[in-house]
Amino acid sequence: MNNPVQTSSTSTPHAEAGNARVSVGIALRASLVFIVLCGVLYPLVTTGAAQLLMPKQAGGSLITDESGKVVGSELIGQNFTDPQFFHGRVSSIEYNAAGSGSNNYAPSNPEMIDRTKASIEAWKENNPDVPVSELPMDLVTNSGSGLDPHISPQAADIQIPRISKLTEIPEAELQQLVEKHTEGRDLGVFGEPRVNVLKLNLALRELLS
Repeated sequence: MNNPVQTSSTSTPHAEAGNARVSVGIALRASLVFIVLCGVLYPLVTTGAAQLLMPKQAGGSLITDESGKVVGSELIGQNFTDPQFFHGRVSSIEYNAAGSGSNNYAPSNPEMIDRTKASIEAWKENNPDVPVSELPMDLVTNSGSGLDPHISPQAADIQIPRISKLTEIPEAELQQLVEKHTEGRDLGVFGEPRVNVLKLNLALRELLS
């Protein structure tokens, strides 16, 4: 019986170098294609589509006053301290829109306790006629982002006595103003009813002018 002839093939260094050059060339061309597609064309197309279909949202959802001056964004909370106006949520990042986030303190954290106590004391000073027991939690707690521009309708309603007393606007009129600026749940299902504090205060400023 004859033994089968065994043959083996080995690539030469020259062939291996050629294969490596081919592989590198393919990788470079693929990288270049994806850089152009994902780094140039895709951003241009999506940005152009957003500017065309949703120009306000693409521009930052900016809010202007009656004179046309930009006073803020629908998406970013502000620190309102004038007692004649509605106050929003506290912010652990001072409403700095360059970043978002929270310290995520546990309820037992000393800094969290001190901040909450300070918020409650400020409330008692500005709203002596409203018991602390009725104070909604969103007025003394930080949102997850620290930038939330909304408060609950209850948090707006409870500020009405103070604002009415300082501005001499009837409480019923202020209540109508809050109801007018209360946004419902998204698609009628998601989230909770809310009030944009900046929009509400701009409407209030018009009443005061």
